[in-house]
Amino acid sequence: MSEGRARRRLRYLDERTGAHPYRHDQDVEAPNIFYVTVDMIPREAWDPESPMREHLRTPNLDRLIADGATFTHACATSPLCGPSRAATLTGRYSYLLVNEERAHDGMEVLLRADDAIFPEYLRDAGWLTKHVGKCHVGAHKFIDAFGEADDAWDRWAPPLADDDGYLQYLRELGVKPPIWRDPVRGVRPGGQPGNNYGGFIAQKDGADFPEEATYSQYLAWLAGQRLRSALYQRGENERPIYLQLDFFAPHQPFLIPSGYEERARQLREVVELPESYQRAVAGDVEGLPRVYGFYRRNWGLDDPNAAREYMVMNYLQVEALDAAVGRFVDELDARGLYDDALIIFTADHGEMNCELALVDKGVYGHPKTALVPLVVKLPGGEAAGARVETPVTLLDIAPTILEAAGIAPVDRLDGESLIPFIGGKSERESSFILEAGWHVCPNPAVALFDVIDGRSLMYTCNLTSDFDELYDLDDRSHRNIAREEGEAATRVEMIRRLGAFLQADARWDCYWHTFRLDHYEHLELAGGDFQMFRPE
Repeated sequence: MSEGRARRRLRYLDERTGAHPYRHDQDVEAPNIFYVTVDMIPREAWDPESPMREHLRTPNLDRLIADGATFTHACATSPLCGPSRAATLTGRYSYLLVNEERAHDGMEVLLRADDAIFPEYLRDAGWLTKHVGKCHVGAHKFIDAFGEADDAWDRWAPPLADDDGYLQYLRELGVKPPIWRDPVRGVRPGGQPGNNYGGFIAQKDGADFPEEATYSQYLAWLAGQRLRSALYQRGENERPIYLQLDFFAPHQPFLIPSGYEERARQLREVVELPESYQRAVAGDVEGLPRVYGFYRRNWGLDDPNAAREYMVMNYLQVEALDAAVGRFVDELDARGLYDDALIIFTADHGEMNCELALVDKGVYGHPKTALVPLVVKLPGGEAAGARVETPVTLLDIAPTILEAAGIAPVDRLDGESLIPFIGGKSERESSFILEAGWHVCPNPAVALFDVIDGRSLMYTCNLTSDFDELYDLDDRSHRNIAREEGEAATRVEMIRRLGAFLQADARWDCYWHTFRLDHYEHLELAGGDFQMFRPE
């Protein structure tokens, strides 16, 4: 066998079983890769066209944007963090449609042991893999990818009270655990106090809580320690490093440290409620599916003062998160690793941030929960400052990182590498979808993202509602235009495209059968039996 063929031979994540075959082109220069994620961030905090960007202090996000390529229409595959993370890490549409805390008995809430997540390929191909922070897809998969010493927490919220490492970190700083001073609270149906959305925190004895002691700062510090360990481990053999840093912030309940009081006063002067807020509070939600009403009962803020304060705390949490990201980036600078590294920054999903008088997220296909930040900084500063408007999906992250590493899995990946888009490619090989399942309420829904006549569109079919949704992703009012007279032809074309997408893949039979019954008049279907007989 020639040396070239030997270097490109078929390899397996499990040599004994032959599971997950792949090829590794060792002639590709192996970059250090740093993958940073945040959880549930509002569009206004990162969208280059958002007026709030002029008022927010995010120097580290600004730096990544200046040094990398920004994808302005990047979309999650699910509005829930567990399912979204599962799809992103596997590079495949996930069978997870629910977070574990609200799952029905028998629902899958964690990845299966025989699934492969992309860091496993990196580890097998020689990368030193390190991880810090959230997991939420099954700690067993993170052990496969990062080693048995990995301490990923497999829950939706951080283990503030039982993370031994964080508690030791606080002790060494001489800081007591945090409590909320006067959190923003929702209201239960009936008028009783409801959900705690967080806000400013203090130490248990009432003393100020320093920024350095926040959980985000701890994760950034720990990532720096893991990076130093990786550098020590590799010694002189220069093995490449993959480090994944998964923050929880700016997800609520917010944990705003002392020192941000003046920023709060400044932001209160400029924060404005979305245009849809008053309409929703007044009950003017004609043309929207019932699911939004359930979420207003659970995560709605009908008091405009509370809603504005929620938005202020949300933006403060973004600024505190940015400071933590900066702590990690400073570590990369200090080690001389920033310039030549591949760095990807993104989020699990978006946040309603008082759109339709809602906060948090939910199982509905709305652009505020679907759109996420996505910045790709290539090694050597290539394509610095580029802006890519082509709609892309978090499914594209795994193919991007694996291509950069010279790794080609044989297993199916549902995304495309982002590198050609950075180079000027303007069209995708295929459309992509977002799925909604079960959460505060069940809402089987599927949303298609596509481009028609230069417009980036999102069409959502709610299978249990009379109302579908159609959004122009560049319309910051997030108005449902599905029933507007001038959009009838566009709506029908998106129905046809979603129908073609669902019909082409057996995985979507669960949606296709209902979809074709509900939209039969717009689909070109041959006659025949609609029963799904067991194949011979």
